[in-house]
Order: sequence, then C-alpha cells, then structure tokens
Amino acid sequence: MKLNKLSLKDQKLFNRFLGFAPAELAAFSFANIYIWRSLYTIEWFLCGKSLCVFFRDALGSFMYLPPLAKDPDPQAASRAFAQMGRINKNKELSRIENIPLKETEYYRSLGYCVREKFPDYLCLRSDLALLKGNKFKSQRAAYNYFTKHYVGAAAALGPADREDCLVLFDFWARQRKAHCLDPVYCGMLEDNRKVLREALDNYKKLGLRGITVRINRELKAFSFGYPLNKNTFCILYEITDLGVKGLAQFIFRRFSQELKDYRYINIMDDSGLENLRKTKLSYKPARLVPAYIATEK
Repeated sequence: MKLNKLSLKDQKLFNRFLGFAPAELAAFSFANIYIWRSLYTIEWFLCGKSLCVFFRDALGSFMYLPPLAKDPDPQAASRAFAQMGRINKNKELSRIENIPLKETEYYRSLGYCVREKFPDYLCLRSDLALLKGNKFKSQRAAYNYFTKHYVGAAAALGPADREDCLVLFDFWARQRKAHCLDPVYCGMLEDNRKVLREALDNYKKLGLRGITVRINRELKAFSFGYPLNKNTFCILYEITDLGVKGLAQFIFRRFSQELKDYRYINIMDDSGLENLRKTKLSYKPARLVPAYIATEK
C-alpha cells in the first residue's frame, strides 16, 4: 500500500472527495487538514474509490477523517485500521476521528465502537453581526466600550500582515500563560503557534480570509478562517491583545458583518477546555454539531 505525503498539489483531489460528504464539521476542509503539517506527518492513499487520510507523530497514527467516498465501502475502514495497526504498537491509538452523526450507525454496523468527542459550535451569522437582544447584552456592552474608547482601524488580513500576526500571537500567548498553570494548555499554545505559522505561510493558496484591527497603526487583533461550504464559514483563529477591553467582541462582530454571504459561522470545538466552552456558549450557538470517534473492539 503506497502512502502519499500531503502537499498543496493534492488540494484539487481532496476537494473532490470532500464534496462527496458535505458536512458541518470544520474538519472537512483541505485548509483545516493541511495546516496540521507542522505537528503531524500527513499521508493519504486511495482504497478503491475511497480517500483515506492519516495523521502520524511520534506516538502513532490515526485517521483525521472517515474514508471519503461517494458511496461507503466497508473495505476502506478495515484496510485503514490494518494500516494503522502496522504503525501503532499500542492498538488503542488506532482510530477514525470526526465522524458525523449520520454515519455513526454505519460504523457500528461494521462492528466498531463509536463514542462522541467534542462538538463544533455553529452560530447564526446574523446573531453575531447584530448582537441584538438581552442574550447578547454583555457582548454588546463590550463592543460599545471599545468603539467609545478606541479608534480601531479594521482591514482585510493579507500575507503582508504575517510577521505582525506572529508577534501579536506571541504576546497573546504570554498573556495567557501568565494566568495559567496548566502545562497541557501551555503546550497547546506552543502547538497553535506552529499551526498558525503554517496557515500564514500558505494563506492565499489555502483560500483563507481574515481581518485585522490596528490601533495607532499597531496590530492589536486578527482573525481568519475558511469557507466550509456555501452556507458556512469557519473561524480558525481569533487573537487579540487581552489588555484592550472590548476588542475581542469588536473584531468578532466586525468579521461576522463582512461574512454576509454565509448563513452560519462555525467557531470550532472547545478541545475539552471548560473556559473555552463557556466562551463559545456565551455566543448562543444555533446548535452543536456532534463529532464521533470509531475504534476497533
């Protein structure tokens, strides 16, 4: 079985297979897959008419997505687990991640164990753009505070903003670490910088879209993401100077206003972090999009 190392030239092939399984989960995007190259060796192979995508690091190998195909092929899953089994000394590491709800019974019927992982948060774009009503009272107050006390110049994010974005991320990460003693979370911050750099290095090629906010010409916030489908845009990053009150609410609302071609905004999952979960829930998502993991019994 020949494994192919992921490259930008694979984008057209991946988009064709991703189109067979339109999903609301943010993981179903070439951009979202590609940016993880900084942390994993990403490989793929065609099993019959199915595309199988593997992430591998020092611990082992797993499938980031279920086999992608126009029609389900039970052989694709079994061959994928066989491939992972050749690499993983610990068989518990072998798994298929980001399985949509509608496919869970299919994997159970094949004899796999299926369990839920962290869901994506799907918000109505109009809610985020308008911040109407009592449920958005706190966000609206923070937004109004910022516009009253600061002059924030918003502009489209482009490749020329790369270095400023990395400098701001480092500053933001230090702010976060100063109030956090959790080594796991601090490790996640380091990983996120690597992923961010990969995204910015390939910003245009991956079709990313974003916004910056500068105060007195100094970058104080940026946010960017990618279109998942014609109805949904995914916010991949939002980084702000935590010392500027209301800035996070300002850039989130402003970016949502610019994304007027989309009905929904996917603000990703919470990685199991309680504070992040509370923040995402505060924006009153229209619904949570469940994701599942399949393992062998």
